[in-house]
Amino acid sequence: MVGDQLSEVFDLVEIRGLVSGGFAARGPWVARAAIEDPLKLIAMVYGRSRLSTDGVDGVDGPVDLEPGDVAILNNRSWLDQEGGAGDGLRQEITPEENFSRLVGADRGADDVVIGIAVDLNQAGHALLQQALPAVGLVRASAAAATNLRGNLDRLFDEVSGDRIGSAFAIRQYGQLLLLEILRAYLDQTNLPPGWLRLLTDERLRPALRLMHTEPGKPWGLRELARAAAMSRTSFAERFRSVAGQPPLAYLNHWRMLLAQRALRDEHVRIGSLAAELGYASESAFSTAFKREVGESPLRYRYRVRDESPTRATSV
Repeated sequence: MVGDQLSEVFDLVEIRGLVSGGFAARGPWVARAAIEDPLKLIAMVYGRSRLSTDGVDGVDGPVDLEPGDVAILNNRSWLDQEGGAGDGLRQEITPEENFSRLVGADRGADDVVIGIAVDLNQAGHALLQQALPAVGLVRASAAAATNLRGNLDRLFDEVSGDRIGSAFAIRQYGQLLLLEILRAYLDQTNLPPGWLRLLTDERLRPALRLMHTEPGKPWGLRELARAAAMSRTSFAERFRSVAGQPPLAYLNHWRMLLAQRALRDEHVRIGSLAAELGYASESAFSTAFKREVGESPLRYRYRVRDESPTRATSV
């Protein structure tokens, strides 16, 4: 199932949606901020606004956000967002790393914006930056966004109501919102070649399932093509066009993702891991790992053990 494979990839890249802050405004307003997170989601919970960011103000111009819409900002460095109706100067809002500007907000009268920072490991950044455009848009009006609208409403109730247990609830909604946003995006968009598009390709799914469930087997084009009920040539061509890389290159990349997760456990022996992933020797595995990741398995283990994650918290 696509959902199962998507969940599997999410676990590997340690993806989390962190609701980082938000604001409510009445009357004309403008918010400007630097973006420090490689992947940022801006949810227009209520009201309307126009969003600009680097790489967007070309032919297409800024992005107009309607109630319930979400903008996906991939590796952008700044954003300008303005909204509100009425006369007078625009109120300049500095997005904050908390929800103080949302407590007591009125969903019927205020424009409400919530920011979600997406936290992933190094492998996840590489995967998503390849799979997503610089700016993506999820429309609340799309059929696939029905659950997204409900989750945004419930999240607003938590951040504006200051209720007991709200911090825990906000963390959970951050996760659910991230999943719903990506689900809706997959349904609304013609994806570029990459792993997200590969996960949604029904013809290739049987072969993908083999690689994911038994990554240590010496899969060849013949076996994978047979699973997909295709000729070797047709399978190889389709896989490359959908995934952006040949099948066996994808398999090696998948093995390296599994290896990176396993190496975070100091009790996992590198030699045993090499055998489990289908390598004839520890040295062959180490060579493949260094070629893919840029450092040896042992150095990678020491580095990730000593690193402490840092997360930006501005909207």
